[in-house]
Amino acid sequence: MKALVTGGGGFLGRYIVEQLVARGDRVRSISRGRYPELDAIGVESIQGDLRDPQMAAGVCEGMDIVFHTAAVASIWGPWDYYYGINTAATHNVVAGCLSHRVPRLVFTSSPSVTFDGSDQRGVDESVPYPTQWLCHYPHTKALAEQHVLEANGTDGLMTCSLRPHLIWGPRDRHLIPRLIMRARSDKLRRVGDGTNLIDMIHVENAAAAHLQAADALGPGSPVCGRAYFISQGEPVNCWDWINQILALADLPPITKSISFRAAWRIGAAMEAVYRVLRLKSEPRMTRFLAAQLAKDHYFDIRRASGDFGYCPQVSTEQGMQGLAACQCVRD
Repeated sequence: MKALVTGGGGFLGRYIVEQLVARGDRVRSISRGRYPELDAIGVESIQGDLRDPQMAAGVCEGMDIVFHTAAVASIWGPWDYYYGINTAATHNVVAGCLSHRVPRLVFTSSPSVTFDGSDQRGVDESVPYPTQWLCHYPHTKALAEQHVLEANGTDGLMTCSLRPHLIWGPRDRHLIPRLIMRARSDKLRRVGDGTNLIDMIHVENAAAAHLQAADALGPGSPVCGRAYFISQGEPVNCWDWINQILALADLPPITKSISFRAAWRIGAAMEAVYRVLRLKSEPRMTRFLAAQLAKDHYFDIRRASGDFGYCPQVSTEQGMQGLAACQCVRD
């Protein structure tokens, strides 16, 4: 199989690339940066920007499938930046698939496309998109996901969308290093009463789910045109898990706390100040972050299990044991 992985040099993208190469597929990757480690394993590595329609169309040529993982994920920044990378680039990728008759497209979305700041307890894919958004990332990802799913069936293109939640594991450059950095600088506070349950997913499981979904995409398949939550399948206490990660970095558990209401008010105030002053740095607290840290958000993954056989191969315990030896908790 000839596969294109957008964002192949990123955290999840690289694992997808490696799993494809390991099973014998021919892989092309496009990223905004250069990644010699991809060249070293025989990947056709292209540096480019998918916001350029011609670039997006060109890299799709000759492919049997496209895994579109490239995105920008954060909680603060200008709308045009998020829309360009998350939404407009996705439109370009879909157009590229259609122009070159690529038969299959797997899109990497996020459960945050359904998050409105309230608790989500075992929700399935029937939960609707919010009517109001707490930040640009989930909004622009939701617009992209809708476009991908609406494209299913157009000129023979078969599409689906996966929603992995809180991807973690070796080589993580975002979630875990961010937690550790904040803890070391004494800027990490427990938000809420500390009882909220969350879903997350080990990066190897997230990558494997993409390959499974891709293999299941075919004429008449229930996967076509659908979105899927994927996770470890076992919610964890958010703050117990954070403390376990901190312990791997020889850091003490979080003892200082702030109520959800207080964090929400502080987040709203900081957002207003940052907008007025047009500050480019990220606020320490936003409404989205307060809700993510205080509310339950875990999901029903039975649709993924039933439609394409998803089952986590790396358990949370195994993943944590592997994480203990990783540089990402030592830096």
